[in-house]
Amino acid sequence: MLPYFTEKFGNAGSVNHSFGWDARDVADAARKSIAAAIGADPREIVITSGATESNNLAIRGLADRQRRKGDHIISVTTEHKAVLDPLKRLARRGFEVTLLDVEQAGSPRAGWLDPQKVAEKIRDDTLLVSVMLANNEIGVIQPIKEIAAICREHHVPLHCDATQAVGKIPVDVRKLGVDLMSFSGHKIYGPKGIGGLYVRRSGDSPVRLEALIDGGGQEGGLRSGTLNVPGIVGMAKALELCLLDLAAESARLAILRQRLWEGLVREVPDVLLNGPDWNELPAHLSVGGAPMVRLPGNLNCSFPLVNGEALMISMKTVAVSSGSACTSANPEPSHVLLALGLGEDLTRASLRFGIGRFNTVEEIDYAVGAVAENVHRLRKLSSLK
Repeated sequence: MLPYFTEKFGNAGSVNHSFGWDARDVADAARKSIAAAIGADPREIVITSGATESNNLAIRGLADRQRRKGDHIISVTTEHKAVLDPLKRLARRGFEVTLLDVEQAGSPRAGWLDPQKVAEKIRDDTLLVSVMLANNEIGVIQPIKEIAAICREHHVPLHCDATQAVGKIPVDVRKLGVDLMSFSGHKIYGPKGIGGLYVRRSGDSPVRLEALIDGGGQEGGLRSGTLNVPGIVGMAKALELCLLDLAAESARLAILRQRLWEGLVREVPDVLLNGPDWNELPAHLSVGGAPMVRLPGNLNCSFPLVNGEALMISMKTVAVSSGSACTSANPEPSHVLLALGLGEDLTRASLRFGIGRFNTVEEIDYAVGAVAENVHRLRKLSSLK
């Protein structure tokens, strides 16, 4: 990225001089790399500021274009707010939104969406189905291929928020059968403020959207604005690096997650797992031998009789969250965990652990010790009240 910050700062939209040509060429090369990584054609990649914008463009852009077909949209209670909030906006405009329930807490498949629920709710006036590939809080991987087959049978486009999945598990838009797919750079160690939206152009009835941002007509008229050349270069390189050792890294993260979970179970009485139990389910997606019923680096658990916010504050050297990072300023309990059927007290007693590329065994053991020490201390304080 550095040369495009300091030396080669041409505008990729400038077609009358070599500075613009150089910027356009490197952006085109990055777009080709991103497209190849997810099985798409470069013309199907729309560059955005991130997955939030991509989700809005996919959902609102298609709704505005397709409303003449109907006004019914299907999604899931556990989607990210970047999907749920645009749906709320559309509902205020008169669209009908159906949110499907997932497997409840206590099931080894907690958080999983049964494709049959999509089949039961899809109608002649359904204009869109939106289901995320991997959940950002509980890591559950949804059966997108099966859902896509149902949507295709009814000629309904399927949008997939794959922000947590791209670069972490195999993602191929053709094999999945999705029509629209959102992703973001910073989730794969790329730069913040850059993302993309796959918009299917191939096959019968290519997907068409209404633009949310008008102006210079960039990105095929779908996303006007000067192209972020350093950002797209960085996102492409980050994705390339992720795919180089995807299988080995997935297996390593799954081992670290298992060590973290077993350590917490050993050191903290009554800890509860939130989301699917990878120890009880056969993998429906295998990467490097790692069970893939949930993202390999994801662990979400509850510590009864402890407030999660207080636990986080007391662990100043361990970076964890109580829900989505995008809603960390919101004092409300996690809507994902509430949708699993957890009570508000247990939801507020929950933490999400994200294990990443640079974490080590020593850090996992340190985290176990820090959590155990502070859970015991907070429970003792609670018992004295």
